[in-house]
Amino acid sequence: MTYRSEYELATRFGRNPQGDGRFAVESYLDHHATKLANRFDAGSYVVLTRAMNSHDIGRDRGGLVQALKGLQSRLVVAAVDSDRLYPSRLSTELINAHPDAGPLHLVKSPYGHDGFLIEIEQVGQLIASTLS
Repeated sequence: MTYRSEYELATRFGRNPQGDGRFAVESYLDHHATKLANRFDAGSYVVLTRAMNSHDIGRDRGGLVQALKGLQSRLVVAAVDSDRLYPSRLSTELINAHPDAGPLHLVKSPYGHDGFLIEIEQVGQLIASTLS
């Protein structure tokens, strides 16, 4: 549920029950859980999730500001405005920690974390402008 926004789930499913008495969102979540379980090893998912949750570029480097001092390329930071896994405030912290960072590029999307995969036009424009 954290990969999609509350707004999207509420808009698509609300609190609508199905014929079997379960909420419609439960079928959606069950379907995607089955798809994930069939293509992704559960142990790998646990390790990946732990790595995502504990990642800290400042760890053992004197903190975030110190770690970014060694960065020799331009820092481009983007965030999805409805992302619950990586809220935009964390991206703002990156920008504030590096004096040469540009502005935060905010991808507007009702799709939560998956917005960076779905909002192809916005993300594509950011990539194209960064590379040019």
